Amino acid sequence: MVDYLPEDAQSTAAMDIMDQEFDGAVPNTRVMINDVTIQEALDYKDQLASIDGVSDVTWLDDAIDIKTPIEMADRDTVESYYRDNNALFSFSIREGDEVEVTDAIYDLIGEENAIAGEALNTATQQKMAFTETMYAAALLIPIIIIILVLSTNSWIEPVFFLTAIGVSVLINLGTNIFLGEISFVTQSVAPILQLAVSLDYAIFLLHSFSDYRQKAADPKEAMKLAMKRSFPAIAASASTTFFGFIALSFMNFEIGSDLGLNLVKGILLSFISVMVFLPALTLMFYKWIDKTQHRPLLPSFKNIGNGVMKLKIPSLILVFVLLVPAFLAQGQTNFIYGIGEQPESTRAGSDVVKIEEEFGKNTSMVLLVPKGDIAKEEELVEDLENTEHVKSVLSYVNTVSAAIPPEYLDQSVTEQFYSENYSRIILQTNTDTEGDTAFGLIEDVQHTAERYYGDAFYSLGESVTLYDMKNVVQKDNTVVNLLTVITIAIVLLVTFKSISIPVILLLTIQSAVWINLSVPYFTNSSLVFVGYLIVSTVQLAATVDYGILLTEEYKENRKEMPALKAIKKTIDEKIFSIAISASILSSVGFILWMTSSNPIVSSIGLLLGRGALLAFIMVVLFLPAMLLVFDRLIEKTTWKANFFKEK
Repeated sequence: MVDYLPEDAQSTAAMDIMDQEFDGAVPNTRVMINDVTIQEALDYKDQLASIDGVSDVTWLDDAIDIKTPIEMADRDTVESYYRDNNALFSFSIREGDEVEVTDAIYDLIGEENAIAGEALNTATQQKMAFTETMYAAALLIPIIIIILVLSTNSWIEPVFFLTAIGVSVLINLGTNIFLGEISFVTQSVAPILQLAVSLDYAIFLLHSFSDYRQKAADPKEAMKLAMKRSFPAIAASASTTFFGFIALSFMNFEIGSDLGLNLVKGILLSFISVMVFLPALTLMFYKWIDKTQHRPLLPSFKNIGNGVMKLKIPSLILVFVLLVPAFLAQGQTNFIYGIGEQPESTRAGSDVVKIEEEFGKNTSMVLLVPKGDIAKEEELVEDLENTEHVKSVLSYVNTVSAAIPPEYLDQSVTEQFYSENYSRIILQTNTDTEGDTAFGLIEDVQHTAERYYGDAFYSLGESVTLYDMKNVVQKDNTVVNLLTVITIAIVLLVTFKSISIPVILLLTIQSAVWINLSVPYFTNSSLVFVGYLIVSTVQLAATVDYGILLTEEYKENRKEMPALKAIKKTIDEKIFSIAISASILSSVGFILWMTSSNPIVSSIGLLLGRGALLAFIMVVLFLPAMLLVFDRLIEKTTWKANFFKEK
């Protein structure tokens, strides 16, 4: 996730400077070895350091002179590294090799010892990304097939739907090779999201083809008419989703453009596949559709419009009562900016608990300050040692001695503290990697360094990166949501040639988004911010299709009958199609939530599953009520409405 921060972020610049100036990196891994003497711990330190990809192994011998009895040393310093015969090592794992290096460490330390840290989290997620995507797909495809079989009158039709979209998903995955690399979040989410969001296009086309087969004897003629009839609905549906995903590309935090570009590619490929490949496939094998016909497996949805219209007043009142609290609550949610914690049921999660039980929480942070003024550095280190939540500080002035000029010593002694231009100070803190306490400590440390060095210092470490991430993504949130709403409003304006319809549709879907995103606030749970940002865009872009489908049909029916009759007929005819679409998107979400151990992917899944259900409820209950109440306004603000007038 660090790679996706913008170039001008403070921690990105700090990382570049440290790479240029120092050989060592910020510690991103901790290993606890149980029941060892000091000499055995030193042997383990050597073995860890000898693993290819491990660097800067830090232990007690780097903080104190262990040739003297440790009872004489500062107790807090000793217990940061060695407590009750348990040794805790900190070190860095080379970026890009997390999986291989952590596997080698596991082989060395065995089952009884523990490993934790940012590098291990990355390795775990990378291992899981592919296998969990396959697992989710294996669960999802049978569910989608069942939903499609129930919604069609042919056993073979669902295969056509899935083939058309499946081909475009595979091509999209293949074209990622031209991007060089993609995030494992994108790898986990994009294929399944593409399938769920664009399956509607194939359903629209083949349902239309099925209708025209009853009117036209020639299948080719029926397909021409079906393509002409369904093209506006498919184009509008694809456009709203397309522009929603384009909005993600404007994020400063580049995980958005990584996922956005992937999904934009996917939507374009799905659209082309449905408008070019699916008609050809269907005309080639339409006899199979005829041969595999079966009776409808679900009862007819006639007269459901009557029941929905009886709920119009309660629906309007309930939504308008919920709207303001939901809007305010979704802006007050507590966010997680990193990957989050591993579940305790996993080895990685239980190891974290073991280390924290023995040594407490530990997060490393590095300060780079201009080299040269030893006295100023000594004062800064003293201030940092007295800062709340700082457990220990490693620097030249308190580890070697401020009294000995560094140039008198061998380079092997000074190189971890001094480069050509900078002095490096390593802090061990007892906070989480993120949260109010961790971010407050970063601000305290930065303000302390600022008093001595102005803005000539740099800070880095996992918690500093997450702090920068928080500051970057909060700005992104406003930009992305605004862009999504504006672009979708323009698509709706062009589609319906109306001023009022886009407002009603956006209010319907945006209300569902706000209610969905307010749930974590009312349940007092934290939300992974990347998931929140993606879902607030995806839910709006993907589920506005339901509203388009219902409103398009209502507009046509309204030309031939009064408003109440038109809305009842529309609900009877379209609730089934909308329910199929919503159930597929909802299934995708809930399966991602249940199958993924990556908190970001899991969070996206839960929000998407719940969001699709809420959008369905809003489109079926709230939208018809709004169309009925504002029927006269819609007529006056729609170009060439031609609504039916009773004589």
